[in-house]
Amino acid sequence: MNVGEILLTVAVACLALGVSAGVGAPLTGWLLGRIARRTEPENEPGDQPEDAQALEPEPTAAEVLRGGLWIGILERFAITGCILVGYPAGIAVIVAIKGLGRFRSLDGHANVAERFLVGTLASYLWAALIGLGGLALFHLIG
Repeated sequence: MNVGEILLTVAVACLALGVSAGVGAPLTGWLLGRIARRTEPENEPGDQPEDAQALEPEPTAAEVLRGGLWIGILERFAITGCILVGYPAGIAVIVAIKGLGRFRSLDGHANVAERFLVGTLASYLWAALIGLGGLALFHLIG
């Protein structure tokens, strides 16, 4: 491999990591926004809660899933990196860390858990697609 090929390989890796980490955040946010608009409950003007406990507002997804933007950026970066260096077992470690780290936060928040799963799967899918695209470019280079 000559210097030109090495520089091109490094450029492809940096581009793939940047696109994965950077573009994945607005893409996932857009998807979650579309889902939220379709699943919002429709309340009639005269609807009243059936018990006093229903008066307490449920925490929003942003309150329960603090740090989600940065976690998503880092997980996409790591997943794409694992694919680019040929270490797919690292993806299992990322999935396990995220699942264990969020497990307690999601307990008792069904709507937040659904948002977490959709966002995580969309994020992982984006990272994997960009990683595979980077691998395809690596094969074209060398």
